[in-house]
Amino acid sequence: MSTETFEFQVEARQLLQLMIHSVYSNKDVFLRELVSNASDALDKLRLAKLRDDTLDADVSDLHIELEIDRDARTLTVRDNGIGMSYDEVGRLIGTIANSGTAQFLKELKEAQDAAGAEGLIGQFGVGFYSGFMVADEVTLVTRRAGERQGTRWSSRGEGTYTLERVDDAPQGTSVVLHLKPADPDNQLHDYTSVWKIKEIVKRYSDFITWPVRLVGEKDGKDDEGGAAGPETLNSMKALWARPRDEVSEDEYHELYKHIGHDWREPLETIQLHAEGTFEYQALLFVPSHAPHDLFRQNMRHGLQLYVKRVFIMDDCEALLPAYLRFVKGVVDAQDLSLNVSREILQQDRHIRMMQRRLTKKVLSSVKSMMTGAPEKYATFWREFGAVLKEGLVTDPDNRDALLAVASFASSREDGEAVTLKQYTERMPEGQDDIYYITGESREAIDNSPHMEAFRERGIEVLLLTDPVDEVWVDAVGEFEGKRLRSVAKGEIDLDAREDDKSEDEQKQQAESYAGLLGWMRERLDADVKEVRLSTRLTRSPACLVADADDLTPALENMYRAMGQEVPHSKRILELNPDHALVKGLNEAYSEREDRSELTDTAELLYTLAVVAEGGRPKDPARFVGLMADRLERTL
Repeated sequence: MSTETFEFQVEARQLLQLMIHSVYSNKDVFLRELVSNASDALDKLRLAKLRDDTLDADVSDLHIELEIDRDARTLTVRDNGIGMSYDEVGRLIGTIANSGTAQFLKELKEAQDAAGAEGLIGQFGVGFYSGFMVADEVTLVTRRAGERQGTRWSSRGEGTYTLERVDDAPQGTSVVLHLKPADPDNQLHDYTSVWKIKEIVKRYSDFITWPVRLVGEKDGKDDEGGAAGPETLNSMKALWARPRDEVSEDEYHELYKHIGHDWREPLETIQLHAEGTFEYQALLFVPSHAPHDLFRQNMRHGLQLYVKRVFIMDDCEALLPAYLRFVKGVVDAQDLSLNVSREILQQDRHIRMMQRRLTKKVLSSVKSMMTGAPEKYATFWREFGAVLKEGLVTDPDNRDALLAVASFASSREDGEAVTLKQYTERMPEGQDDIYYITGESREAIDNSPHMEAFRERGIEVLLLTDPVDEVWVDAVGEFEGKRLRSVAKGEIDLDAREDDKSEDEQKQQAESYAGLLGWMRERLDADVKEVRLSTRLTRSPACLVADADDLTPALENMYRAMGQEVPHSKRILELNPDHALVKGLNEAYSEREDRSELTDTAELLYTLAVVAEGGRPKDPARFVGLMADRLERTL
């Protein structure tokens, strides 16, 4: 058979060099990743055979083998699972194109420590390449179940790899690691040692569903003797089916790391055992940090579905709503069909029942964190609050439960996050609404002109900076009878203070500004639908507000980004009648018959309001020119 040589892509070469010259303190993770890949291959073969009993594949003894050859310094990880075709090897192994390499390298550079860096290996699905941490050369031989011809892939990680078709490959995949020379000063990383291999499998892979067997002759030099024959190294115990008091936290954490491809411990472990007409067990984990692809359309969901301990599918999105897609874990049902498909799952009443129960269990666990472990809850909300709020729009049945565990930044000086319940409990007498403001960042909205009157009066405002905040506040509308109201929408009528103007003074002021307001409305007709005096400004000259039922500019942009046609909404320009610039403009308007020269000032005032809320001038060059001209006149 002819052998073809290919070059790695640039990013793949960078990744391989990283592995080859690895400085990771814990190189043992390479074996965890290879055993995990082998386990996945066995799961896929059993499922394929269940769905197609004509598949020409032997499933009588599915297992993983580890073989050590001390003389040749090789370690082989072998499975008799689904295997790969020639094209699949080239696509999945040769190019690393499906492994998120660019994002992996980016986040690797941002990792704060070596432990954080090595954890990214599994998270990004590049576990196969971790073999280059301990090997000078890696050879893979594989044959897809049902096919007659196999494939050999080999590389020294030096920029190229080879591919060839082979006729004598057994079903499944065999990965041979040609280990680097032994380091006499570091016996802890001697991967030809039986005790070392046992220790790694026990620590990382004890719960794997399939037997992990050590095969071949052990030589007498090993400190555990030279017994021959295969030895099963893992217990294969389904942790989710065992009582919690019989399982250690370390065992749970290792299962999470296997399922979640994560190096850190989970934030919370949730166990559920449902009995009755429909029985199932669930073991769920809330990660301690958000995955890199949390907001990507093709993000993999974290739950695995089993039926009577038989693996059915990974990434089972039907078991939890999309806003809980970060939850990892296992659900093992007793009465589902082994041949169930994703399409059938969507309509299955048992699945819908499980989803409702699992969702309530996760939310109740978050509530328990909130009340009993505030530091843990703070971590959870920082990492997953933005995605959880999606449920306020998509899951009205659980809206109250979601509102109960939601917290928000606030304008209060103590900087503490606040729940809606806490906000309403400390509302002063006479305040009927829950005030909020949305924006791209805390810094942008904290000093917004819309906040000025609220700060002056000490009225608390919720500061909402996640994109979904633009949507859920409209969907929810109110909380416990209190309306959710944007400080940047509609007219604001705050309680009067001693230094506020009397009604007569306000009326006189309105009359004195009536001419200017009408004139500006005509001049700015293309951009605004009304010009009026403001009750929310104390320092800034002007601001833009929307009518109570209008879309905000951010929401308009969001809909357009989703491909929806949204007509542009004109907004209202509010002027601060006590600001020197506005006073001066009104005086000039009153004194002059020819007001054409004031048009530029009116345009500047409007554009300043746009910039103040973080917007971009319609014509930046013109805005700069007008500003330069005004500044020049002041010199």
